[in-house]
Amino acid sequence: MTDLTLYELEGCPYCAKVKTKLADLDLEYESVMVPRSHDERTEVEEISGQTGVPVLVDEEHGIDAMPESDDIVEYLEETYGGAS
Repeated sequence: MTDLTLYELEGCPYCAKVKTKLADLDLEYESVMVPRSHDERTEVEEISGQTGVPVLVDEEHGIDAMPESDDIVEYLEETYGGAS
């Protein structure tokens, strides 16, 4: 069971950066692929207020929707990096 959910787009370099960090930290997460068209990304827009990806949700730590790959990588490192 995982509390992490990553909204991503196939082939997105920013998403790949976050996925690499998740793998480095050996974290399980649920992947939600968003449509290529920004107009169809209603689910990610509802949670984050934007249509860009990646967006990370971490229910256990009260993160409803964190955008921006650099911020997500930094957050993952600070939150989960020390435990490994």
